[in-house]
Amino acid sequence: MPGVRNGVRASQLDARWIKSRHSNAEGNCVEVAPLSDGAIAMRNSRDPDGPALVYTAAELAAFLAGAKDGEFDHLV
Repeated sequence: MPGVRNGVRASQLDARWIKSRHSNAEGNCVEVAPLSDGAIAMRNSRDPDGPALVYTAAELAAFLAGAKDGEFDHLV
């Protein structure tokens, strides 16, 4: 699905969603899925038909590097 835009219904994507092993019974989970064009989609597991946010691999890598370095720890 080339050119997938942010806000597309997650259920419209032909994607295999991956849930973190840290998710819990309260539904506190964000799921991710690789897309055929190399992008990565994210959705709220409590709203699987809701909007998906779509990032390039480089964007997600930058975010994960910041998270691993603790740059966002003050938010939680």
